[in-house]
Amino acid sequence: MAQQQRYTPVPGMGPSGNSFIVLERLFLVLGVSPSLKPYATCPQRLSTPSSPPRASSLNSRSLSTSSYADPYATPDSTATAMPLMTEVAQPAAAFQSRHTNPSAHLPIPSENYYPISNEPTAFENVAAQQKARSKKRWFVIGGIILAVAAVVGIVVGVVVSQVNKSHNGNGSSSSNSSSGSTSSSGNGTLTIGSDPSTFQKDSRLHQVFWGFAYTPNDVQLPGCGATQANITKDIQLLSQLTTRLRLYGANCNQTALVMQAIQDTKVNMTIWPAIYVDSNEAAYTSQLEAIVDALKTYGVDMVEGITVGNEYILNTAGSDSTTSSAYTSALATIADKITQVNSTIQALGLSKNLPIGTSDAGSVMSKSLGEDVNYFMANVHPWFGALAINDAATWTYEFFQEFDVQVGAEASNNPAMYIAETGWPTQSSNSSESNDGAGSPQGDASVANLQTFLDTFVCQANANGTQYFYFEAFDEPWKDIYGGVEPWWGLFNFDRELKNVTIPTCN
Repeated sequence: MAQQQRYTPVPGMGPSGNSFIVLERLFLVLGVSPSLKPYATCPQRLSTPSSPPRASSLNSRSLSTSSYADPYATPDSTATAMPLMTEVAQPAAAFQSRHTNPSAHLPIPSENYYPISNEPTAFENVAAQQKARSKKRWFVIGGIILAVAAVVGIVVGVVVSQVNKSHNGNGSSSSNSSSGSTSSSGNGTLTIGSDPSTFQKDSRLHQVFWGFAYTPNDVQLPGCGATQANITKDIQLLSQLTTRLRLYGANCNQTALVMQAIQDTKVNMTIWPAIYVDSNEAAYTSQLEAIVDALKTYGVDMVEGITVGNEYILNTAGSDSTTSSAYTSALATIADKITQVNSTIQALGLSKNLPIGTSDAGSVMSKSLGEDVNYFMANVHPWFGALAINDAATWTYEFFQEFDVQVGAEASNNPAMYIAETGWPTQSSNSSESNDGAGSPQGDASVANLQTFLDTFVCQANANGTQYFYFEAFDEPWKDIYGGVEPWWGLFNFDRELKNVTIPTCN
């Protein structure tokens, strides 16, 4: 597309202006035959690179980065240096204008387009210059291609050399040092072709957590994109922090995938598989069948119990008391499911008896519920209790003791009691929910407050014998559909990178 005109006519100039007519009449009076030829209008620059057509309201940039703000910057929380205009891809010709054509802001001399005298100019031989530049450009491109080819050759040579050494037994001085992830995070992950049980350990991690709440990535219906490789990497990482995991459901074959990962990595890890319960009976049946298949395949050595439902009573009965009809109805439903699962598992004739329980809000525990389960997992979140971070750990312990442990002890079967979830979020998807109501900074969703919770809860819980599952292993961006802090409870981010915290060391 031809260079667009950046100029407007100066009033009075040009073949139709008053100045042209006056000159023509002057020549006639002097008796001179005029041979004036119309010429292009004199240029008047509309804008300069330091003052674009419109200023940006997004991503203000400092003068040290650029002399003007990019008028088409995308909203991004991290401002980056503005690319040269020649590096910006041009839009389709049909949509180009002086606002969208990147070349419109280049400092192009007007003589290129509007010669105003017969005198030679520095830009007269444009075609020759462009041809020379074209040749130079091709020489540069050729040089770059040769350089890249040389680098690729060197890399291939090194790889082949290392492979040959490995086959000859000369490259195995330290399997641990070469089998882990090469990522900057240093977290233990698989290396292609390696034994999953041999992986690089992260010196920042150690087994200090009683357990972790864990949801593998992409085990939501209908997607079911979870892979064995990803789950194996998760197990390698989490095994450095704990020996216990609780799951939330059995969709997408996640029970078998986790058990396979534990088997392959040979780590010391046990799990509580789970069945998510809602009104979808087909999904419930499918999950039960998946757990049965996993138990038949992998046995029960790495299984501690099976959890039926996660906050089913809370979601069904709401905030009603434990004596309301809604609560009684929800309790009857979950108790029936627990009985069904127990009967199915008992029929397998397994080598050990697996306890069956449920997980729900810590506030829904009752003596009646205790009578129907072998164990109860209570979600106890100081964040949702609007606690200041300095009070969070103590409150968590006291709430769990009063509303769950003591209530459960009233049941004749004395069910085991666990904290199913407790933790602290590190950010919010929207600013209106970035504080739990306790004021800033004590109630902020932040990494600093996460560190405080780790420092005050983990060792305290280990010392007083609280059996808990820390919530949670990884951030879950898919929960952003719920807004607020929902996606941001992970000790690690979605990419398995440890957040800026120090894992406590307990005596």
